[in-house]
Amino acid sequence: MPVKKSPVINGFGIIAPSYEKHVKFNLQNLRKRRSGKSKPPFSITTKFILRFNETKNPKEKEELLELARKAIIRYKRKLGLRTLGTGKHVHLPAAWVEISYLAQCKGEIQDEALNMLYSSLDHASFDYDHLPTLFFLAESVLYRLCCDAFLKSYLYSVEIKLAKIAYLIFLRLFIYFLHGHLESFKQHLLRLQPYLYALYFSEESYYNYPNIFSNIQFVLKTMEIICTRQLLSESIFSSLENTTQHENIDSDTEGYKVNSLLWHCVAAWTCVQKDSPQLNMVLEHVTFLRTQLQKKCWVDSALALLVLGEAAKLHMACLKTLMDLMRDFFLSIMSVQNQKENGKVDDFSWAWNIVYSYITILTEICLYATISNLRKAAFVGFCGCKSSKPCILPMDKSEEQPELRETSILGLLNYFSSKMSDNCNKVIWTGYYGLVYNLVKMLWELRGDEEQDGLRTQIWQTLQKTKDHEKDERIQNAITIAQAELNDPIDPFTSYSKKVSSNIEEEIFSKYIGWRIASVLSKLFFPSTDACILPLQNTLIKQDQTKYLNKSQDSMKKVLHFILREHPSVTDLPMFLYPDFFTKADEELARITDHHWQKEQEIRQKKDAICEDKERAEKELEEKKHFKEIMKKREEKLHKYTKPYELPPRPEDIALDKERTPKIETYMPERQIVDTPVAMMLPAKRSVDTETGTMEL
Repeated sequence: MPVKKSPVINGFGIIAPSYEKHVKFNLQNLRKRRSGKSKPPFSITTKFILRFNETKNPKEKEELLELARKAIIRYKRKLGLRTLGTGKHVHLPAAWVEISYLAQCKGEIQDEALNMLYSSLDHASFDYDHLPTLFFLAESVLYRLCCDAFLKSYLYSVEIKLAKIAYLIFLRLFIYFLHGHLESFKQHLLRLQPYLYALYFSEESYYNYPNIFSNIQFVLKTMEIICTRQLLSESIFSSLENTTQHENIDSDTEGYKVNSLLWHCVAAWTCVQKDSPQLNMVLEHVTFLRTQLQKKCWVDSALALLVLGEAAKLHMACLKTLMDLMRDFFLSIMSVQNQKENGKVDDFSWAWNIVYSYITILTEICLYATISNLRKAAFVGFCGCKSSKPCILPMDKSEEQPELRETSILGLLNYFSSKMSDNCNKVIWTGYYGLVYNLVKMLWELRGDEEQDGLRTQIWQTLQKTKDHEKDERIQNAITIAQAELNDPIDPFTSYSKKVSSNIEEEIFSKYIGWRIASVLSKLFFPSTDACILPLQNTLIKQDQTKYLNKSQDSMKKVLHFILREHPSVTDLPMFLYPDFFTKADEELARITDHHWQKEQEIRQKKDAICEDKERAEKELEEKKHFKEIMKKREEKLHKYTKPYELPPRPEDIALDKERTPKIETYMPERQIVDTPVAMMLPAKRSVDTETGTMEL
């Protein structure tokens, strides 16, 4: 039987019609309030970006600028810029997308948004959930470079920032590739192919600017490795000329052959973190593998130098090994270049990428090493540390050219300045450019640091001598571009005195990405966190490494995801760097000294209390003796038995005391008369001793 429902005529029950209108009005207001509270905050849209960039009304421009500034404050908290990307309020994928939209607003907002994105990509941890957003950022940055920046007639500072951001993005993608996480992102890789193709043919426009050209080269080389492995024939790099298959990729196997030098550099970093006694042995293996720096697969070599540079910030032996590696590399490259005329030699056109990466790493060691000796050795060198006045003047090209003794900043500066010419090797002028460019940035980074006044003064003197003596236009451009990147957000080839506002927190160096990568690779290569002894591989055998990575590839995927998601406290380390062995030893010694000092303090307090009691008792005894002597002298002189300043008793008091004293009757027996001689009844003669006051009968 069908059921018929009657329509509801009065939904509020039985109430008066006039009151029903009032209830409806209140409910509508309540819904509006609730909808207003649940309304999401202001978000950046395409309409807002167009209005912000095209409006000419000053009042409207100020209103839009205020909205953008409020959004920046909200995104700073969402990115966790002050907490290294950790906290309940942090959501990196969403914040990265929103800040990339905001970066399309021109002017001050664009600069600050790009600085925030660069800082976040520098210190953020590695998480599998970040991959879709990283591909979105990669596509956005490549689009800005290929479709916007390349069309400009001269260089903008925005291009420098976009290139630095692209380097961090594709560096992270390469680390995910080593973990095998890019297999399910083939569509994302295909979307990047047109931009990579345009970037490949547009890289020559940055040839004279190695600070940008090195980042572009890194992007292309890493994507060549990834796409050749993941996309095979669909990769655009397979159709380009002068491209060969990456020597570390095996098409028959699923694994990626990790460079032995990279493996041992990660082992050295792990030994430094754990204070392992095997550090010296690992560094010997690293020195033995120095020839692997000369391989054409320079991405692995650059990554190995990055990890070893992080270890060099903590340990002097690692810094010495790093500088020795690069000295051997420089000498090998220069000897090959000198032998080109005699016969056919290998092509080392890629070597400048390693040189520029090393100079950047050495600059970061000078700024962020844990102790001053490390910073001084990186800047002056080990031989220069012994002399009080190291040479900072560029060498005159007419004089005898010096040999490369050390690969410190000043050592390389003197060497490159002596080799500089119009037709010099690219390694020479690129290294010279990188040194001058980074010295300008170091001078800006050390501003306001009173403890580093000596280093800052030496850098300033070096730059002044370089400006006066070096006439090469490429080196002068390095100074101009670095100053423009720091002071002028518009055009580096025009001189402006206006500086960027102080609210823009710009990081000119990547402080944390090397530490993040070293930590993740250490867990990838050495997943057993409880093992204190690191197994050393045979440096001449690569099959074991390939076999190890192929068999444990699936487990490695779970290791990275599990550690970063389930145990954030393991990877989210504090702001400061790890303490080295000597710092830990000093802290332990201070703790033991403090413990023994507290025990000695307790014993000393007990002894002091006993001594105080003894002194108090002796003082009271002396006071009593002194009082007795006073009373004795008083009796002898005054024949008074009262105490000093004590009045004698009054007669009335004496009489009253006698009345109160009860009378005691005594019985005296009758005296008997005894015949006693008179002499016996007379008192005897008495003698008084004046010294003791005694009387003798």
